[in-house]
Amino acid sequence: MTTTLDTTIAFIGGGNMASAIIGGLVRQGLPAARVRVVEPFAETRAKLLADHGVQALEQAGPALADAGLVVWAVKPQVFAEAAAPVRAHAASALHLSVAAGIRSDSIARWLGSERIVRAMPNTPALVGLGMTGLFARDAVSAADRAQVEQVIATTGAALWVEQEAHLDAVTALSGSGPAYVFYFLEAMVQAGTSMGLSAAQAQQLAIGTFAGAAELARRSDEPLATLRQRVTSKGGTTYAAITSMQDAGVGPAFERAMQAAERRARELGDEFGKA
Repeated sequence: MTTTLDTTIAFIGGGNMASAIIGGLVRQGLPAARVRVVEPFAETRAKLLADHGVQALEQAGPALADAGLVVWAVKPQVFAEAAAPVRAHAASALHLSVAAGIRSDSIARWLGSERIVRAMPNTPALVGLGMTGLFARDAVSAADRAQVEQVIATTGAALWVEQEAHLDAVTALSGSGPAYVFYFLEAMVQAGTSMGLSAAQAQQLAIGTFAGAAELARRSDEPLATLRQRVTSKGGTTYAAITSMQDAGVGPAFERAMQAAERRARELGDEFGKA
């Protein structure tokens, strides 16, 4: 795929998520000269240059004035501080925030702009298989949305939500979701080794099973419950495992865990959006 983006893009923050997006854009044909990055850490600036040929600035300045899109890839707790020097140079830009928890009302107040899209990506974006939730304020046009979709497409798939509060649920489900998968994989590997497999064998089997099952679910039109039931013969080995997990309350415990993540996402918005 070749990008059709014809604007200069500025990134505030040059860490892993920004690097993943920049790398995808450059690979799809966006000239490195059309990318601006503000990154205070010299080591990260050097890595951006080495990996993508992108020159990064230590601080915001007039070089941001020609940016049509500004991507906010900063930690939530420093967003307000980072916004202050950018505001004077990017008043007319479209703003895309990947900062967890920071609500668009706060961003609009800090930047003096209503053209704001919030995104909740996840770490598989680093290998082009991310899942990103998106929310746009009313001032964001259809053309703006299309531009955001092109940028996010470099990291994987995207899903728009029409209520900003739903991004907290996206955070709990897909934003934090890779950690749940890794946690479950760790448990499977531990179980495999306790049953006599080597750690390498157990990990290969666990990861391969997760990847294959996820792809089967993605390609299938059938409900997830049907796919599960097809593997779960009454009285068989899978039935024994599923029954054990149900008896242990794994499903409700998992739901409570995700509700805790959603609650924390709301708290982050309250905590860091006050400035």
